[in-house]
Amino acid sequence: MAKKVLHIVGAAYRATLEEQDDPVIWLAHAMKAAGGALDVLLRGNAVNYAVCAQDASGLVFGDRAQTQPPQLPRDLRALMAQGVAVMFVREDAAERGILESELLEGVRPVSRAELPALFAGYDQVWHW
Repeated sequence: MAKKVLHIVGAAYRATLEEQDDPVIWLAHAMKAAGGALDVLLRGNAVNYAVCAQDASGLVFGDRAQTQPPQLPRDLRALMAQGVAVMFVREDAAERGILESELLEGVRPVSRAELPALFAGYDQVWHW
């Protein structure tokens, strides 16, 4: 029987200059496609991944343009369409001035106080 894994994403925009996606979100897609049982929790700066109105097109560092910018809301929608629960830490969003109304439909808020009970529902918790 497959173990149920919770991916906690805390470091935002890791490798998104070099790639068009976040490696942890990409790994979650790959694991789910291979039959894995997993969910995703966004915390810290990564709660921004669920903001609908983000647009990284036009991102330039010196003379290096990102021609394939990350589209993290699209990636999260695709995960949820595959049955992966995507959650975020409510207090982390509030600390960053992100309103719940700005987030993707279907992402579920979890308070910090609820985290121990959430973790207990998984066989493994991977913090990235």
